[in-house]
Amino acid sequence: MDVTVSESTVAGSARAPPSKSYTHRAVLAAGYADEATVRDPLLSADTRATARAVEAFGGTVERRDGDLAVTGFGGRPAVPDDVIDCANSGTTMRLVTAAAALADGATVLTGDGSLRSRPQGPLLDAVEQLGGRAESTRRNGQAPLVVGGPVDGGAVSIPGDVSSQYVTALLMAGAVTDEGIAVDLETELKSAPYVDITVEVLADFGVDAERTADGFRVAGGQSYAPADGEYSVPGDFSSMSYLLAAGAVAAEDGLRVEGARPSAQGDSAIVGVLEDMGASVDWDRDAGVIDVERSALSGTTVGVGDTPDLLPTIAALGAVADGDTRIVDCEHVRYKETDRVSAMAEELGKLGASVSEKRDELVVHGGDSDLVGASVDGRADHRVVMSLAVAGLVADGETTIRGGEHVDVSFPDFFDVLDGLGAAVRRDGE
Repeated sequence: MDVTVSESTVAGSARAPPSKSYTHRAVLAAGYADEATVRDPLLSADTRATARAVEAFGGTVERRDGDLAVTGFGGRPAVPDDVIDCANSGTTMRLVTAAAALADGATVLTGDGSLRSRPQGPLLDAVEQLGGRAESTRRNGQAPLVVGGPVDGGAVSIPGDVSSQYVTALLMAGAVTDEGIAVDLETELKSAPYVDITVEVLADFGVDAERTADGFRVAGGQSYAPADGEYSVPGDFSSMSYLLAAGAVAAEDGLRVEGARPSAQGDSAIVGVLEDMGASVDWDRDAGVIDVERSALSGTTVGVGDTPDLLPTIAALGAVADGDTRIVDCEHVRYKETDRVSAMAEELGKLGASVSEKRDELVVHGGDSDLVGASVDGRADHRVVMSLAVAGLVADGETTIRGGEHVDVSFPDFFDVLDGLGAAVRRDGE
């Protein structure tokens, strides 16, 4: 679906969608439990993939008035009757890979073309270190995968600079093994706040995990059981970043974003990034609301080692700011749904932005940029699509984004929300 965004202003208030990261973990945690209700989940393409995996392992997931009622598999996943299709969800594949290692038999996991190009090798190695079966059918460390068990726990050594999701997967599965799992990190952990999210969710489900001198450890023999049988998902700061960015570049009369209560989400750093760039932004943490208005932005330097999902948003802001916006420590961002570093460099370039790209750095030369509407490719990546839409709000003329339907991965009604705030948005056929 093509979506066209014209130069326009936004105003009013909007609520951030529930967190995708928390929803993934909560749905799988409920699967590890006997039963639990996940309240206020994000219902999107990615989280539906995790729900399907829970059902493949013998659980059930039912939607009830916007909540998810989960009957779990009690820590012992059954061998699925069919292949588990993780679609475009890397989080699903990695979390489910470790869960599959608990089953007494083989599980086959696959996904779409993008997911089948993403690295899974270190997690497969970890499963083998635990005595399980873990194979890439093409022997390239990528899906389709064949995973088998059951593993009883133990110690593993993995790199920390490819994906924090490997750690999350092992901690979640390790809690229900006999021995528990200790994860020794061979390199510095990237995207560390996402493991903090995992530890937080585990604690809310009654599972203890801890950071150690060399990595993380979770004791075995634990049970998943949230207080009162339910868990509530907080708002998503990754998705919130596009609304806040839209406010900073196009809200003359201000924009209020609701659902912004503090949590372990590293992407709440977007508030500090906007402040550093000179945006007028105020976060009432107790009320969970952020007010932002259009401001004269200046370039800054931002490291995204712990916040890779913010790179597209920051790049779009940099194209509007005066001076250079330098995004560093970003090589791992190349291994997402697409190579987001190159994608943002090339697509912002089509809009007239001046961008320099290195392996571990992206520099947007805002002072040399004059954004003009053009046809751009969302690269089948929800975050690229939404960031280009932000740029389209200030580009002269019309910006047509191919692949607009991919926002369904994390923010299904993004364009409806943007339209409701006053932005000029037109979809195919309208």
